[in-house]
Amino acid sequence: MLKYICKRIANYVVMLFVAISLTYFLASAFMDPRSNYMSRHPHPPIESINRSLDNANINDQTPIFIRYGRWLKGIVTQWDWGLAPDQSPVRSAIAERISASEQLVTIGTILSIVIGVALGVYTAIHQYKWQDRVFNALATFFLVVPVAVLGLFVVFGAISINQAAGSRIFFVTGLHAYDGPDIWKSFVDFLQHIVLPTIVLTIPGAVSYHLTQRTYLLDTMNADYVRTARAKGLTKGQAIRRHALRTSLIPTCVNVAFSIAGVFTGAVITETVFAINGLGRYFVTTIANNDINGSVAIAAFGGVCTLAGALLADIASAMLDPRIRLS
Repeated sequence: MLKYICKRIANYVVMLFVAISLTYFLASAFMDPRSNYMSRHPHPPIESINRSLDNANINDQTPIFIRYGRWLKGIVTQWDWGLAPDQSPVRSAIAERISASEQLVTIGTILSIVIGVALGVYTAIHQYKWQDRVFNALATFFLVVPVAVLGLFVVFGAISINQAAGSRIFFVTGLHAYDGPDIWKSFVDFLQHIVLPTIVLTIPGAVSYHLTQRTYLLDTMNADYVRTARAKGLTKGQAIRRHALRTSLIPTCVNVAFSIAGVFTGAVITETVFAINGLGRYFVTTIANNDINGSVAIAAFGGVCTLAGALLADIASAMLDPRIRLS
């Protein structure tokens, strides 16, 4: 197992290096930081523009391979991911937003996986019964509701609850409002902020896992080895728990593992609705502002998450299915 993990990590490091390098060249080719300055009226002197671009190592008049070498040297020697066109450091901006995205996404992701998989198993066992029809109808409804509409609906509902209660129970913007030393007040403040965006993140994720897990389990429930287990005396529930469920969880684990990157960088709408400065909004901002270094750093973080998910998917598949060997 350890040898396999080390070998995979070594392969992933090479793949990640190639992918990030290609992303840097593509971003440098298609983004134009100089236009940020030239679009101003009147625009700054050309010498001042070149000085700012040189300071951030994004001057299009400097050969691309020279810029790439400086950029790579800064990462390897100082873990410095460069500067944005406005001269702000990319590393600190991403570190701050990773913390916000982690707080926002972690609870919602865990809840969506647990609730979605549990509902998928429950509805598969009760196929075509009223429980299955009710939950599938709800899943279909939430599947077609845009996240922005769901977020606004949750916000309006929270405002109505606050007005009815005569006090602020839920906050609809940000992640923190209390900065004092009281741990209990800080925890309550965090809950008041995190509940609403967690609901918006949990529902679509739970719906997706519910429908996919139901499909996977229905496929394995009629497999030969499950029928054989029932012929040997196991009840339907025992055969599902001991045999069908383990196999049906493999593709779900793979989906969960490969969704890690999207979970962090894809919550753009939720972050926008609740005014949270997370990685999703930052990624959109880097593209809009021609921020080469920032966009490449976000892509690198997404690549690390994707490859980590791939490794976790392999390990989880081997643990769930004894026929799979890590060698």
